[in-house]
Amino acid sequence: QVQLVESGGGLVQAGGSLRLSCVASGSIFIINAMGWYRQAPGKQRELVATITSSGNTNYSDSVKGRFAISRGNAKNTVYLQMNSLKPEDTAIYYCNAKKGWGAATYNYWGQGTQVTVSS
Repeated sequence: QVQLVESGGGLVQAGGSLRLSCVASGSIFIINAMGWYRQAPGKQRELVATITSSGNTNYSDSVKGRFAISRGNAKNTVYLQMNSLKPEDTAIYYCNAKKGWGAATYNYWGQGTQVTVSS
């Protein structure tokens, strides 16, 4: 089992920045990728950014060039640096950890942290 705890959400004005953190505990050796997803009111949860155990990153087009995902030295922490925030970035942001590959992928989720961007 893997437990994920997020922190760093809050209220910020458009154009501002926030940094989200997620710490994984438990059987972290089984994790092969971590990332961030978000869910706005009335919308489906969507990918924001992911990073694999080898350091490969992937971003949604809506955040590319504004957000940056990274891992801590201990590899059980993942960060999301969010710059040039827009009101449409307002959502609950969830930390994600994956084990397995393809059809055998299993997802672990954090409890979520609220990000609100005011115009």
